Amino acid sequence: MIRLGDFAGGPFAAAVNAPALHEAYDALVGGGRWLRRESLGTFPIRFPSPDDPGDAGWHVDVSFGFEDPDFFNWRANVRSKGRALLMLFLFSDVGDADAPTRIRAGSHLAMARQLAPAGDAGLSLRELAADGFAGTAGCREVLATGPAGTVYLCHPFLVHAAQPHRGTRPRFMAQPPLLPAMADGFDLEAGPSPVERAIRQGIAGATRA
Repeated sequence: MIRLGDFAGGPFAAAVNAPALHEAYDALVGGGRWLRRESLGTFPIRFPSPDDPGDAGWHVDVSFGFEDPDFFNWRANVRSKGRALLMLFLFSDVGDADAPTRIRAGSHLAMARQLAPAGDAGLSLRELAADGFAGTAGCREVLATGPAGTVYLCHPFLVHAAQPHRGTRPRFMAQPPLLPAMADGFDLEAGPSPVERAIRQGIAGATRA
């Protein structure tokens, strides 16, 4: 696996700003509540190999505290400061054998409950991963497969993981965050968006995936 840096402009900006995606961002986060992107973030390129890639553990994408050089100290909080959506852009056909991202369906509800007591300070990646995300182990696992051009728009708290590539062709994917326009994150008191409603549902103890 290799990681390619942030690619901006031209076809990259066009991909992340497709009209259908703008409509979806509005529907999930709210009109005027997300920041337009001009780049596609990091590209983790995975190649067929029998070896463990070394980065296939379950995790959530943390979203602030990046000034700390130790990435295990980077943080997430219940208002999802710094991240409105987790996004997966498939730039090659991805089947079951092509290292599709593994997703624990409904895990965002459990993560909302875990983050809530920590308030705005949130929890570090080290704290979040201390139990190996055992609280989401019972969630149904699904795979982010699809033809090139498929985009997954996911709740920012969704627990997910990489896996070894058992196919025959390299897998190309980008994973930029959609950034919120709100500096402190979502409004958990009255925010009407599906992302906010899901956080409130999780905090309230809902367990339905």
